[in-house]
Amino acid sequence: MRSGSLEALPRPRAAGAAAWRRALGALGSVLRHDPFAAAGICIYAVFVLVALLAPWIAPYDPQQTIVRGDDLMASRPPGREFLLGTTNVGRDIFSQLVYGARPALTVGFAAAFCVTLLGTVVGIVAGYSGGWIDALLMRLADVAFGIPFLPLVIVLVAFLGPSLWNIVLTMALLLWKDTARVVRAQVLVLRERGFVESARVLGASPVRVMLVHIAPNVLPVALLYGSLAVGWAILTEASVSFLGFGDATQISWGFMLQDAYVSQALSSGAYNWFVPPGICIMLVVMAGYFISRGYEELLFPRLRRQ
Repeated sequence: MRSGSLEALPRPRAAGAAAWRRALGALGSVLRHDPFAAAGICIYAVFVLVALLAPWIAPYDPQQTIVRGDDLMASRPPGREFLLGTTNVGRDIFSQLVYGARPALTVGFAAAFCVTLLGTVVGIVAGYSGGWIDALLMRLADVAFGIPFLPLVIVLVAFLGPSLWNIVLTMALLLWKDTARVVRAQVLVLRERGFVESARVLGASPVRVMLVHIAPNVLPVALLYGSLAVGWAILTEASVSFLGFGDATQISWGFMLQDAYVSQALSSGAYNWFVPPGICIMLVVMAGYFISRGYEELLFPRLRRQ
């Protein structure tokens, strides 16, 4: 190639920085112009504030058995002193609901980050490298697709011990496959584009090409699956806790549902016990899907006109 042609090619560093700026600007545009995505962010923001300010919001310790003199405050209805009433052993339901946001968001965001990071890395490496590396990584994805999700989560949590981080680990090992498949498909197209070829000609290493030139262009689709993974993670933690495999030392929304079920709260009409955590789970899962809807419109602009 002549020197004049080389000079006409964009510099890799400048092109990579511009790609990252465009990717982040597009994501910010989604949040500004899509009401559903903005609503999802607002829901997350409210629950994050509640989780951070839990010691100041909750009037009681969530594990505390409340006693007034010789009287156990058990099965109290909602009122001024106990906003959502108390459980059958005298624990404040509102305090449990507030503190329950912490493990739910911890599992949701940590699992989503791990799933998105692992799936994106695998997808970029497989799509850009091709050959036996691509074949090996995609066969691993096929194996992950064939493993039933919730039964394996229960088995691993029972084997490794009840812990929020074991749930996060299990989700990272199983849910990366969807992100990896979609990212790989994007990379197969991107690696043939002119700006990637320009970076190769100018001497950029494969690692630099993947990180600087390809990664920004697959960021929206990776975050789309990451936002969906938040809801999956919170539902998984609630399911595991409801089935009795959760960490008994952590008050979570799933633990509250399991405690209410064992105590026959439905038959006794204690709706104030199990309805609030169910609503909270529904809201945080909906928030993830609202955000993913905004990313879908970013990736598929035709959806805006439908």
